[in-house]
Amino acid sequence: MQEDLPYCKTGFFSELILDYLDQNPKLESFYSHFPTIENFGKQIKNKKSQFTKSKREILHTYFKKQYQLVSTDAVVEGQISSLLDADTFTVTTGHQLNIFTGPLYFLYKIVSTINLCKELKQAYPTFNFVPVYWMATEDHDFDEISFFHHKKQKMIWEQKEEGAVGRMKTKSMHQLVDDFCEKLGNSEPAMKLKSIFIKSYKYHETLAEATFYLVNELFASEGLLIIDADQPELKRQAISYFEKDLFANLAENKVHQTSTQLHKQGYPTQVNPRNINLFYLKDGLRERIIFEENKFLVVGTSIRFSKEEMKTELQNYPERFSPNVILRPLYQEVILPNLCYIGGGGELAYWFQLKDYFQSSKVEFPILLLRNSALLYSKIQAKKIKKLNLNLEDLFLDEVSFKEKITHQISSIDIDFSDQKKFLAKQFEELYQVATQTDASFKGAVAAQEQKQKNGLEHLEKRLLKAQKRKHEDFLKRATKLQLSLFPNYLLQERHDNFSFYFVESKGELINLLLSKLRPLELKFDLIQYD
Repeated sequence: MQEDLPYCKTGFFSELILDYLDQNPKLESFYSHFPTIENFGKQIKNKKSQFTKSKREILHTYFKKQYQLVSTDAVVEGQISSLLDADTFTVTTGHQLNIFTGPLYFLYKIVSTINLCKELKQAYPTFNFVPVYWMATEDHDFDEISFFHHKKQKMIWEQKEEGAVGRMKTKSMHQLVDDFCEKLGNSEPAMKLKSIFIKSYKYHETLAEATFYLVNELFASEGLLIIDADQPELKRQAISYFEKDLFANLAENKVHQTSTQLHKQGYPTQVNPRNINLFYLKDGLRERIIFEENKFLVVGTSIRFSKEEMKTELQNYPERFSPNVILRPLYQEVILPNLCYIGGGGELAYWFQLKDYFQSSKVEFPILLLRNSALLYSKIQAKKIKKLNLNLEDLFLDEVSFKEKITHQISSIDIDFSDQKKFLAKQFEELYQVATQTDASFKGAVAAQEQKQKNGLEHLEKRLLKAQKRKHEDFLKRATKLQLSLFPNYLLQERHDNFSFYFVESKGELINLLLSKLRPLELKFDLIQYD
């Protein structure tokens, strides 16, 4: 069977992303270097000149402290030590703290990042490349991370805390952990997952600590470093950039200008900058900062600062300032020796809005790479696809198109009336020649009759298609059932299903399979069969 598809043939990617993958000239001014092996050489040179020794020392010290929370793999220790080396660079992906990792593409992001680092090491052996997962611990949209899907069932974490999700306590999740573990079964890979999930969410107090442990257990052997940037020593490096947002509204001005240019090229705006793109952050609180009547106010609270008080607060407590989606990318690139950001289509869409803002801030803009996407299917499903005389590409069609294509394929009657339509058009050509020899009213009558005949043929064609669908109803039901098993609710599997089912079904080989198959720079949608 096919092993990949061009993204343009899946029907699930935006015009913006498809244009980027095609290197459409309309987008050239909105990114730095396109993700090719050759362009990474240029990016290395640019980032090396910008990332200082002192920044490396701060980062190294942070990771040494962070990894005291877990039993550190020797590979991870080597990665942390290498950060002191001027020839070490990172490739970063980021994601929310979805419980139990959320949808499948959480894994695809991380595997894409790991595999790109391996490719870069082969191409540039004198340099070191460290994959980094950026935990969105400061995010406060609990509804987005509070659930996941397993075997068509939605598992939900219900709790009442507010503020940054990374600081939320996991105690209220213990019953959910028990319920989910019971559903996983008792196979060897299921028992392995149960152990990881129990230790993650029952042995760690906060969601940030639990997610750190979980991701480390899954990927430590591949040298992945996990960063929780909600740290005072890291935020201190961003104080000057936060000041420009608070007092000069630099992000709002520059991002708005770039967004206008993108809109002129026909692309929708993914995110809108605010006047101030920082939140005020404390336990149980993450609220927007606004400026009104010559005062800085924290929305929904009585907290307020004069300009001088705000400067003092930022200098003394940088950890109390949390960047939003506009400011976070800049913060990331300030504290990491980063070459590339790997994200989904929506993420890349808002990164394209940031190029001028980075340039004005004198921060190197990273290479942007679309994360790998994949469809996972079993040997049993592969046999069904073959038995139904389908191919994997067919399964990406929408519901109506899928049924129509299958009906055309299996019908013993030719449902396509194209030949009849061509014959009709030829007959009317002769009538139009006659019409030119009479008055205009006769020509109009010919045109009206032609349209009537066309409409009649199209109506008959639809009636015949409908009749054939009824005749082959059982076949269509089986085909639709197969399609929905791979595209739940007609969504991409990766955006709906949790990885646990596939981990168990693949006898614990899912991550190894992804590591062996996903090639981030090939820019193709992968079709992966598992046992």
